[in-house]
Amino acid sequence: MLRIRLFCNQGMSTSLLVNKMREAAVSQGIDVDIVAYPVSEFDQRIKGVDVALLGPQVAYMKAQLAKVAQAEGVPMDVVPMHDYGICNGEGVLKFARRLAKK
Repeated sequence: MLRIRLFCNQGMSTSLLVNKMREAAVSQGIDVDIVAYPVSEFDQRIKGVDVALLGPQVAYMKAQLAKVAQAEGVPMDVVPMHDYGICNGEGVLKFARRLAKK
């Protein structure tokens, strides 16, 4: 199972993207656990996941959050703006799998 966590300002703006990613995973036969949280919960929610993704609106926090992610051994990056904007669940899932090397 691929455990993906998305983080944005409040954890709500990524909910549509999460649904699209789940749909893409089902269509590809990939077992996933994808949940969105507010970035304020990053420290508590990063443990034990395969990859962490940041919404573009919190990209400015990447350097700060990268320290926490590295300490936990979790790859992390910002979702590409275009894929985020059009809710490209398949593209973001592919991005996450590439980061997680799964």
